[in-house]
Amino acid sequence: MGLYDNITHQNYYQGNDFGSYQFVSLKDIIDQFIIVYVGDEKLIKKCSQVDVSFHAQRALAELSFDTFKSVKSQQIELPPSLVMTIPHDYVNYTKISTVDSSGIKHILYPIKDTNNPFQIKQNEEDLSYSFPSGEETLANPGFTDLLGQIPENWNKIAQGVNFGANFASTLGISDGKLMWSYVNKNGFGQTGWGHVGLLYQQVDVSNLTYVDLSADGVTSDITFANTFANTNTGTAVGTIRLGLTTQDPSVFNTLNTHDTYVHPGNNSTPAGTVFPQTQFLNTDYFDIGYLEWTGNDTSTKTLEAMDLVSHDTVYIIALSFIETTTPLENGFALKPAALTASPKGSVTGTGNINSIDNLSLVNSFASTQLSSPVGNETSSSTWKNYKSIDPTENNNDNYENQVYWPFEGERYGLEPAQSQVNGNFYIDQRLGRIHFSSNISGKTVILDYISDSLGTDEEMQVHKFAEEAMYRYILHAIAAGQMATQQIVPRLKKEKFAAIRQAKLRLSNLKLEELTRILRGKSKQIKH
Repeated sequence: MGLYDNITHQNYYQGNDFGSYQFVSLKDIIDQFIIVYVGDEKLIKKCSQVDVSFHAQRALAELSFDTFKSVKSQQIELPPSLVMTIPHDYVNYTKISTVDSSGIKHILYPIKDTNNPFQIKQNEEDLSYSFPSGEETLANPGFTDLLGQIPENWNKIAQGVNFGANFASTLGISDGKLMWSYVNKNGFGQTGWGHVGLLYQQVDVSNLTYVDLSADGVTSDITFANTFANTNTGTAVGTIRLGLTTQDPSVFNTLNTHDTYVHPGNNSTPAGTVFPQTQFLNTDYFDIGYLEWTGNDTSTKTLEAMDLVSHDTVYIIALSFIETTTPLENGFALKPAALTASPKGSVTGTGNINSIDNLSLVNSFASTQLSSPVGNETSSSTWKNYKSIDPTENNNDNYENQVYWPFEGERYGLEPAQSQVNGNFYIDQRLGRIHFSSNISGKTVILDYISDSLGTDEEMQVHKFAEEAMYRYILHAIAAGQMATQQIVPRLKKEKFAAIRQAKLRLSNLKLEELTRILRGKSKQIKH
């Protein structure tokens, strides 16, 4: 029975799975191994499929490193940060290079004269190691110097994009504070529903035990009159919650639909009904603790000694919503005073409604772990100094290890890796990043790297030239782990190495004509 009988030429050439015939899936290798090598009167009398799967994956990973053609590539435009993130399935690099306008690679060389160490926080007085309390853990906790944009390291979940839009609830920065704007809606069989808007940040608390949470909050009871389709008047009660949760808010991001706050009530929905899909309004969602401002409230609040002993990562969330006592028509807009109100409604009352500022999350007691100074958590002063200096190819003679000496014949003792103008890199294994010299900023960088081929089902396949090496590897590994087959382990070990050598020769893809063409050039005499 042919292996290719069920696939027509038309299906192949009109599809996109080209070249797959040269590979065998790892699943097929496992199934075929069990059929051929496991059972009575066979080399392995008894073995579970779990054992075979484990050793098959180990064989695939080991052979990927120096036998299979398992090199992958990624290309990026290097940002001003001069940092490239190591790929998710990275094991080791084979080559890192830049690409010129002609598409030609220029290899980069690793530099051994610098790195990005973990920078330890020290006391200014005597430079002793610092284990302080009251250290800020949030990135960009204040909004004073920001103009409208959500600060870096924070993430926004809101129904609207533009802060203060007439027909979408959202949040933004105004007057140096984080503020919310609201629009009341009709539709979906409901009257007077709206949206929840929130800002959140992921916080690493692996080195913290207890923390204090504080912020300055402002909420208001807003008296309103709607003049668009009726003359309903009433009060909107504003609420802000700031707290910590172990649940990732992005998983529950359903706020782009009509997930709302407490329903004001209509013919089909009783007043006070909370929509079940609005997880953020359930106070149990803040499973570590939270602060709340509601009604007419302008104050600084603090929640002390929140227990984080059993947590490594938490999320700080600032959210706000309003509750109305009267159903309203579409277009009820509550906005900061600096923004124009909706022409479909008028609002009387405080303009700067529901705002928060000066967020803070600090450790309650003296730290028991070494920490880095603020601003040096991922970028040490060593790395900052290295990326700020002009390399020698930009004619900086202070960096003597790479100086291109202008005097002919006087470049004594230069290392080949440093006597070049392409640039350098080093790999920060601690943070999983590749750092580049400053002359590579903005260039196209290609990373060729080795993977273990265990990423996805599509990746877990073996070239047919190495199929026998896989069987021999699995057979030797299983036999070596069973007492009953110890006498054949030496023989199987030799067969495994022989099969791997054969696979390397086959996969080296040496062609006689190509080799002959190269060797012809070796016979030419070089004149001096």
